[in-house]
Amino acid sequence: MAVQSRELRPMRRMAQTMPARNVGTIAYVITGLIAVLAAYVVLGSLFGWMETLVHDIQYGRPRTFHLLANVGRGGEVEAPTHLIAMNLDRQVVILELPGGDATKVRVLPGPYLFGAGEDLTPVTMRLADMNGNGTPDLVVRVKNEEMVYLNREEGFTPVTAEERQQLVQQSVRR
Repeated sequence: MAVQSRELRPMRRMAQTMPARNVGTIAYVITGLIAVLAAYVVLGSLFGWMETLVHDIQYGRPRTFHLLANVGRGGEVEAPTHLIAMNLDRQVVILELPGGDATKVRVLPGPYLFGAGEDLTPVTMRLADMNGNGTPDLVVRVKNEEMVYLNREEGFTPVTAEERQQLVQQSVRR
């Protein structure tokens, strides 16, 4: 007995191979999308880790920023004033050492930071004459927010609502 093999329905076989190619194409597209998503997640994590590493090198842990300047007060005859901003477990604290004298330290409370990872947010400072009285005022920056502390004889104090309105009007005129 001889065994023979032949295709009985060649048209049907051809119709079956076409959808298999489409399924293969769809599988490649889905695999490509998953690969792009995985790359996005990995690169996002890598860039976040690198930013934290750069901030660790630049600001340390806890996040600390130091400013040394003459702010125009009588106690600065010997040395300039040291200003130290810290993010202590989400609480922003600014230390003012007038004339570098640690026995006369003043503590300026800042805002409390809410959210995940905010204990690693850097706090920076700059001096600028915000009210036009000729003495440098302290501008504290956290993320995209700036808080102004006006330079007075007793030290830096937060602006009041009236002073904030005046500062806004002055900046509009400029």
